Amino acid sequence: MSDLNPKYNFIIDYFSKNQPDAASELIYDNPYQLLVAVVLSAQCTDKRVNLITPHIFIKFPTVYDLANASETEIFDLIKSCSYPNNKAKHLLGLAKKIVSDFNGNVPESLDDLITLPGVGRKTANVILSVIYNQPAMAVDTHVFRVSNRLGIVKNSKTPFETEKQLMAHFSPEIIPIAHHWLILHGRYVCIARNPKCEICKLSAICDYYNDYILKTK
Repeated sequence: MSDLNPKYNFIIDYFSKNQPDAASELIYDNPYQLLVAVVLSAQCTDKRVNLITPHIFIKFPTVYDLANASETEIFDLIKSCSYPNNKAKHLLGLAKKIVSDFNGNVPESLDDLITLPGVGRKTANVILSVIYNQPAMAVDTHVFRVSNRLGIVKNSKTPFETEKQLMAHFSPEIIPIAHHWLILHGRYVCIARNPKCEICKLSAICDYYNDYILKTK
């Protein structure tokens, strides 16, 4: 048995009882809308994205409508988001490719998703996990930070290394919700600066808490 298994068992037990319905905080109604929202969420808060997307979906209710837009039209709707120029270009490009190559349907495989402009491995894994309930682990800054602080990954220097280790220890049926557990924990408790260790219920199995916080008290 892996020496990390007790940590994973603790995490699964805690979150299964306390956050059994953990889900994305992005607001969407279909795969197209979630894809747009996730692309916009790069280095931008979900709260900000949720303020922007309703205006996009009113003007461009389908991927076909978005594919017929101009970059300027898209930019005007997302200019309060981070990197609006690049994101406007990516949204137009991915819409055109979905229409031309995938019959207007958001792809259901990693290999296809990452061919879309602005869609990297993390974004693709979000779509696979959230929309298609596939065992895909999207590693954003929150997941990377929490995993390394807890010590549920070892010697992980990159998001891909973290993804592989998490995938090896969470069972396939747990992976989609575990992704949300780790993100939300990083967003509200294990924050980047001054993590809220005093209220964290995972401190018993946390390397950061036991190897750093306790020793500096």
